[in-house]
Amino acid sequence: METSTQKYWLGNEVLPRAGDPQAVENGLRRWVDAAARGNDEELVRFVQSAVEDARWGGLFGAVFGNSPFLSQCVIVDPGHFRMLLEHGPDEAFRAILATVADKALITVGIDAIMQALRQLRRRAALTVAVADVTGTWTDEEVTEALSRFAISALRAAVAVLLREGHDAGNLSLPHPDEPELNCGFIVLGMGKLSAGELNYSSDIDLILLFDDEVAPYTGAQSAQEYFVRLARQLCRVLEDRTGDGYVFRTDLRLRPDPGSTPPVISVMAAETYYESIGQNWERAAMIKARPVAGDIAAGERFLEILRPFIWRRSLDFAAIEDIHSIKRQINAHRGGNRIAVAGHNVKLGRGGIREIEFFAQTQQLIWGGRDATLRQRRTSDALRALVAAGHVEAATADALIEDYWFLRRVEHRLQMIDDQQTHELPTDETKLNAFAAFMGMERDSPNGLDERIRGTLHRVEDIYGRLFEESPELGGTGTLVFTGGEDHPDTLKTLQSWGFRDPAAASGVIRNWHHGRFPATRSTRARELLTELMPGLLGAFSKTLNPDAALLGFNDFLAGLPAGVQLFSLFHSNPALLELLAEIMGSAPRLAETLKRHPILFDAVLESDFFDAVPGADQLAKEVSRALQYKARDFQDVLDIVRRQANDRMFQVGVHILRGRTTPENSGIALSYIADTALRTLYAPVEQEFAEAHGRIPGGEMGVIALGKLGGQELTISSDLDLLFIYRGDEEESDGKRPLAPIPYFTRLGQRYLSALTAPTAEGILYEVDMRLRPSGNSGPLSSSYESFLKYHRESAWTWEHMALTRARIVLASDHFRDDLEYVIRSILTAPRESDTLLRDVASMRARIERDRKSGGDWDVKNRRGGLVDIEFIAQYLQLRYGAAHPEILSPNTTDALLRLKHAGILDPGMSESLVKAMHLWRNVQGVLRLSVGDDFDEASASSDTRAMLARGCKMEDYETLKQTVSENAARCYEIFCKLIEGPAAKMEPRET
Repeated sequence: METSTQKYWLGNEVLPRAGDPQAVENGLRRWVDAAARGNDEELVRFVQSAVEDARWGGLFGAVFGNSPFLSQCVIVDPGHFRMLLEHGPDEAFRAILATVADKALITVGIDAIMQALRQLRRRAALTVAVADVTGTWTDEEVTEALSRFAISALRAAVAVLLREGHDAGNLSLPHPDEPELNCGFIVLGMGKLSAGELNYSSDIDLILLFDDEVAPYTGAQSAQEYFVRLARQLCRVLEDRTGDGYVFRTDLRLRPDPGSTPPVISVMAAETYYESIGQNWERAAMIKARPVAGDIAAGERFLEILRPFIWRRSLDFAAIEDIHSIKRQINAHRGGNRIAVAGHNVKLGRGGIREIEFFAQTQQLIWGGRDATLRQRRTSDALRALVAAGHVEAATADALIEDYWFLRRVEHRLQMIDDQQTHELPTDETKLNAFAAFMGMERDSPNGLDERIRGTLHRVEDIYGRLFEESPELGGTGTLVFTGGEDHPDTLKTLQSWGFRDPAAASGVIRNWHHGRFPATRSTRARELLTELMPGLLGAFSKTLNPDAALLGFNDFLAGLPAGVQLFSLFHSNPALLELLAEIMGSAPRLAETLKRHPILFDAVLESDFFDAVPGADQLAKEVSRALQYKARDFQDVLDIVRRQANDRMFQVGVHILRGRTTPENSGIALSYIADTALRTLYAPVEQEFAEAHGRIPGGEMGVIALGKLGGQELTISSDLDLLFIYRGDEEESDGKRPLAPIPYFTRLGQRYLSALTAPTAEGILYEVDMRLRPSGNSGPLSSSYESFLKYHRESAWTWEHMALTRARIVLASDHFRDDLEYVIRSILTAPRESDTLLRDVASMRARIERDRKSGGDWDVKNRRGGLVDIEFIAQYLQLRYGAAHPEILSPNTTDALLRLKHAGILDPGMSESLVKAMHLWRNVQGVLRLSVGDDFDEASASSDTRAMLARGCKMEDYETLKQTVSENAARCYEIFCKLIEGPAAKMEPRET
């Protein structure tokens, strides 16, 4: 009896040979076994006959010898493979589509439709693959078939879900037996799905909408909530992997602002988005859009409303430049560089499919508003239309169409192997050889796979690059594409090569800018400028100590801007400002935090005198006074204005340090002037407000004494303020409405003043204040009386408290009170002392600090041996020991005190020179580190840029020179400390107890 296998539809085409001959034998054996497990004797006979029929050998080799996925499709469903062999792909595919479109499926329920669609998808995959590898269908017919099945499956799933909603009482469908008709739920197909060009294992790109005016929603929730739930069910029906596999992966990221919108949005919301902040790349994406499931008529109406957005009648120069700049960011080398076949991405890589699509879409956007014939969804059709309209030469279009379909065939064969959405050629030589076999080609022969792919990619790259011959380069090297909802792999590689540790996160941040979520990026012009700036912007970030931090800092900075066009235009015309902002964000965290909270500070950089020296205390006081006079309406305004003025000036000093206009050491006096001005300016309004409630103490007044770095005028950007509040006054109560005795009066006044200095306002925190150096420390009153202060220091103070007092400087007091305070401080510091006791105390205290506050390593220049603490202890010890005989040596500034000690003949000139030199170095090192990486500098993980910045800030030739200098200075200073303090103290007899 003649078997049905003799209905031989396959012609004499040369089929791809088996990449793995052993897999062919295994596949055939498994097919026979699978047929035998069923109870269909006719199928068993058919399979056995087909296996023995030599005419099918080429097809079996192409399927079983190249694709584990296709082999599995045959084994799981041997009956369908029989139908394919008997009737051919055309009839088999028609049967699949008829089954999907069967109206009986509408009422089967979710579980049943999930199973049915998965089984049908597996059959469609095998059918299309056989039609492809046998040459029965053209490449265009293959993509059309894949798209038709995807749309049919979508419609079946949507219909089932809508009907379930109707039966549950959530929808009142006007046509329950045709659920999609006038349902108000719109499924827009995007990309290759809607163009009929779907990949073999592609995601399907969708935009899901609902029309409030049409949707017959009758449930208890909002229509938005219901359709979001329906959308998630739809994705589950299509995506979830079961024992039967999956149908399609869905991608909803082409919807408006996918990072902040639900998976389904209303038609009105979508219209508003596109009309207000829709981007040029979204217009390009919308070229291919069409309704593919749900309410087709409502979808068509929506696209008609969007037509003026997609097809602008005329484009201004900026819009055309934006379109070109998006495309120019794909690095078109125009040939000359070797393209490696192994591992190349045929979709997104150089000369790939995406470049051909962009070639067409770019010109469609520019010319399609005036010429409707160019509004084609299919790439080939668009290229032919551009030829007919005179915008592209026929030879160019023919070449691109030929290359497009060859690359699509490569893409399909790659995906057929394991049903993976891959676009990359294998890197393994064995796998690449096997793939060449699947393509029906050799590897290295003339016109072999390698030569054909390289020739194709170079030709596409060259044609694509010609689009931009008249456009200026955007700068930088590598691909930078941030359109759409997915990361471009070459962009991630570029970002990684530029030093970004998390390129995917960086790409996501930048894509969010283009979605217009910030006021600064909401206008079309702002986004167009930002696109043009992107290479320069990222290039500037890449030169900073921490590119990721720089990008995130800039992101926060953008979030605080009310608009962006002016700033982006400024950056465009003045790249130096862009580099400065990047340097701040990536190399100076404290400045960056200030700038993120107050973006308006950057306006100061534009002032002509920004890089001039910070004025002195008198001029700063006049500035604040003028600001208060014109802007302060109440006490809260005073707090904000003083903070703003101080922050502006501290920001200016920080930028000066960052740019090498000054050193951290030299900036100490300017930062101290700023702090003095703030302290003095705030006291009067605080005292006035307090007096309105409590009056004033007759003859009473309060003074402010600075200690530590502020006392010595050695502040750094991050220094807190060490303060003392001292008062004097009669014993009488205050004369206000709520009188207070002197102690509670000045204690509360001090608390009010401290709060004014430290409380956060809209302008941030002014300073952190440390009051622990007051008499009795934290256990003592906040404000000390003049008499108690004097008595405490003469009778009860510890040696370390007198050491701290060597750095006292009167910041705020009346002239008479200032004189008295200076006199009492001097009298305390010049009192005769028992030298041995002093020496023991100083040595003991340094040992305790070393024990309790471990050094953070060689770069902890404050606490390491030979560092700042050792030098300060030397200066303070010598001032206390010799102050009685030489009061002229007293100075709150450590460097000045060391010089005075030398001039008085107390400190050896060589020692003084070494200590002063080290002080300059330590203050510069500390200042640069606090401005850049903070106090936790880890040499092992520090980048070369961080090291270079540290060396530059310390006026050293390079990092290694600085490191050696630090080591030498520390050793010399510790040697001096041991000679003056530690050594002599160790030789002393133990103190009697």
